[in-house]
Amino acid sequence: MSQIDKASRRQKIKDRSRANVQGTQAKPRLCVYRSLSQIYAQLIDDVNSKTIIAASSMSKDNKGLTGTKSEVCRIIGKQIAEKALAEGITNIVFDRNGFRYHGRVKALADGAREAGLIF
Repeated sequence: MSQIDKASRRQKIKDRSRANVQGTQAKPRLCVYRSLSQIYAQLIDDVNSKTIIAASSMSKDNKGLTGTKSEVCRIIGKQIAEKALAEGITNIVFDRNGFRYHGRVKALADGAREAGLIF
């Protein structure tokens, strides 16, 4: 499968899932982006088009994280959940952003659930 086919396939999946997933101020959307070596997560209010909270493996706080990619993703999930709970957000909508709910994406979601977020 070529890169163009893979990217267009993921975009179609992303568009289908985004038709059903909408974030609000009370229940924001947890959007996950997974690159080859990094992971990014954002809590987004789609009504006001604002990013409320963000966490990634590239931030200055997380430069020294060690372990497997899945372990790092679980830590990022816990971090974004702790930030959300500090803001008073407990319920979210999970947006896997066209990626399979498997591996690192699942590890991030599990970490967020462990820290107290309700999907």
